[in-house]
Amino acid sequence: MHNRIAAHTVAILHFGFIAFAFLGGLLLWHWPGVIWLHLPVLTWAVLIAIIGWTCPLTPLENRFRVAGGLAAYELGFIEQYITRRWYPDGLPRKLLAIMGLTLFGFNIVFYGAWLLR
Repeated sequence: MHNRIAAHTVAILHFGFIAFAFLGGLLLWHWPGVIWLHLPVLTWAVLIAIIGWTCPLTPLENRFRVAGGLAAYELGFIEQYITRRWYPDGLPRKLLAIMGLTLFGFNIVFYGAWLLR
C-alpha cells in the first residue's frame, strides 16, 4: 500500500513539475526570485522533450508501481497521462520536440513581458 501511495505521490509531483515548467514564468510578477528555480526546471523540461531523455521521475514512479503490485507503463509520463488518448501508440518524437520548443517559446513571452515592465 505504501508503494502505491509513493507512486501516486511521484505522479502528482511530476504533474507539478510540468505545470511549473509551463507556467512558472508567470510567478516572476509576484516572486522575481523564482527565476533561479524556474530556469533550471524549464531547461530540463525542454531538453527532455527535444532530446528525448527520460525524466528520472518516470522510472521512480514505475519502481513504486511495480513494488505496489501495479503495472509499470512503457511510454513516457506525458504519453501515459496526458496524450495517450490522442496517440495510443506513443507520441511521435517530432511532436514531443515541438512541444518542448513551444514550452520554451511560451516562457520567453512571460520573461520578455516581465523584463519590459
